[in-house]
Amino acid sequence: MGQVERLLGIMARLRDPVRGCPWDREQTFATIAPYTIEEAYEVADAIQRGDLDALRDELGDLLFQVVFHARLAEEGGQFDFSAVARGIADKMERRHPHVFGDAQVASAEDQTRAWEAHKAVERRAGAAPGDQVSHLDGVSLALPALVRAVKLQRRAARIGFDWPDVAGVFDKLDEEARELQDARGHGEPAHRLEEELGDLLFTCVNLARHLALDPETALRHANARFEARFRRMEALLEQAGGAVEGSSPQAMDAAWERAKAEEHARAGATGAGD
Repeated sequence: MGQVERLLGIMARLRDPVRGCPWDREQTFATIAPYTIEEAYEVADAIQRGDLDALRDELGDLLFQVVFHARLAEEGGQFDFSAVARGIADKMERRHPHVFGDAQVASAEDQTRAWEAHKAVERRAGAAPGDQVSHLDGVSLALPALVRAVKLQRRAARIGFDWPDVAGVFDKLDEEARELQDARGHGEPAHRLEEELGDLLFTCVNLARHLALDPETALRHANARFEARFRRMEALLEQAGGAVEGSSPQAMDAAWERAKAEEHARAGATGAGD
């Protein structure tokens, strides 16, 4: 018996109405979905840390989520794990005619365009008669907001709805920041401030896209830098004989700047930038 068959057997046993696990028997698609998302993030975290042992384990956890959802569907008579595997295999072959067929693709950029063209054809084919088909169809609402913003912008850019260069995005960023300041200055209600803040964040994502940067990765790195600097600031304040809670804003600022300077010095010593 192969390891995939073994895993499927374990899942079936966990869901067995008589001999299974009480917790696993109670789960549904909805209750399992948050764990599926969490496991995907843990895969990304292991990759970012360069920990291949952890990556192996996290990929196993993510695979188990796929097996769990497939088992729930099988019990309901909808589909099973084999159907999931067959579906993705068919899709990969269909979307790579240059590999599994006679089509020619000259570069990775050409393949990306061909991939999106295949997806667009599939979306149109899957639309109900009379339904309006949009270039934004298929961008999942469940995606994290930053990821979804990038996907929406890329879809729009493919038909020419985009800034011609990054200079226009910088101008838009200034405009959105001013609009947020004006809304706050005029005492606008919270929902209006939220709208303006959302526009500003959306433009930040546009800027990242035009700079060929991933905004999620940029923010994750910023979070890591903030955490490291804050922890060092805490340590410096404690070394000076004071508790963080009782420190003055001036003392915190001084410790924060020292933490940044130490970080820059370490980066300079290793040839890395900020």
